[in-house]
Amino acid sequence: MRLFFGTLSSLFILSSGVLFAQQDTLRIPASPLSFLTFAPDARSAAMGEAGVALSPDANSTYWNAAKLPYNTKDFGISASYTPWLRNLVDDMWLGYLTGYKKLGDKQAVAFSVNYFNNGELDLRDAVGTQMGYFNSRELALSGTYSRQLAKNFSMGLTLKYISSNLAGTSVINGVSIAPARTAAGDISAFYRNVTKNDETGGEFIWSLGAVLSNLGGKINYGAGTNTENFIPTNLKVGAGLSFTGDGRNRFNFIVDVNKLMVPTPDGTAYNQRPLLNGVFGSFSDAPDGFSEEIQEVAVAAGVEYWYNSIFALRAGYFGESKNKGDRRFFTAGAGAKFMDKYSVDFAYMFPTTQGSPLAQTLRITLSLGLNKAEKLDVSDTEN
Repeated sequence: MRLFFGTLSSLFILSSGVLFAQQDTLRIPASPLSFLTFAPDARSAAMGEAGVALSPDANSTYWNAAKLPYNTKDFGISASYTPWLRNLVDDMWLGYLTGYKKLGDKQAVAFSVNYFNNGELDLRDAVGTQMGYFNSRELALSGTYSRQLAKNFSMGLTLKYISSNLAGTSVINGVSIAPARTAAGDISAFYRNVTKNDETGGEFIWSLGAVLSNLGGKINYGAGTNTENFIPTNLKVGAGLSFTGDGRNRFNFIVDVNKLMVPTPDGTAYNQRPLLNGVFGSFSDAPDGFSEEIQEVAVAAGVEYWYNSIFALRAGYFGESKNKGDRRFFTAGAGAKFMDKYSVDFAYMFPTTQGSPLAQTLRITLSLGLNKAEKLDVSDTEN
């Protein structure tokens, strides 16, 4: 579907997913590059979009790279696909490809590609004259290193190259527009404690995690805009519990709290603030003080049930203040593993408000995990 956009502000609306007019009225923190905050994989998406302290898998590259050394497989790769706003358009989608490789027992390296296709834009000027079509797209390429620093503690570092190409290089209504590019990084930490009962096969795990993501330079969509924008720096803190009494039936419970670390709109030129002042000052810049700051914290929680490490059922909830975006939805999903190598996961979203553009959002993820001694043999599937 070809989308019509005639002004630069419309392009920013597309990128951020939040109407800036509404933002100024309700003081909703937002920024371009919102695709960096979209849950990419089906497992965590089915658990209320929580995953900071969830058990590790290949998609830990997004949720908490510090978990990677705890993966049970030496190598893993995962691909995820999400049709975006599919009730409104048919050509927007999010894709996420990631893989990791363990280096011994205590280290891991990883990569990821996060791609968001905004669809084809029908560019026109203020009087409706067509200026051509453009396939709007955004991309983040990431490299990760993580290391176990103690028996139960690890940290990770991720570096990113980010590109946002909303309308190519053009002039719309006298405003020059160009692709925006920047670099950013994530710093993550993970702690877990495991208690086992070898006689019964029982196991109890509790875990904590924290991630400061997308800390990097501002972006500018062209000299003509005379405006720099904060990218969506995030702080996520999470906790998890996992237990099984017999080794067959396992329950995982997780909860995340999330704070978008960009300035609160207050009627001033807040995007002109120095980078670190705007990012770390976001904890105390709300005009109504602490009562408003706490509204900018979103909560996500989920539960997962595994039977014999083969089949999983999941459910969750995501909640945000009505004054700070009002995103509220339930999630559900399922997953399955085959031959201890292959897995498929599915997630579906149920918004609590009618007419939500996020209604019927679904995600699917395909993954592969191997140990050093294992080989990927297609003939295995024939037995």
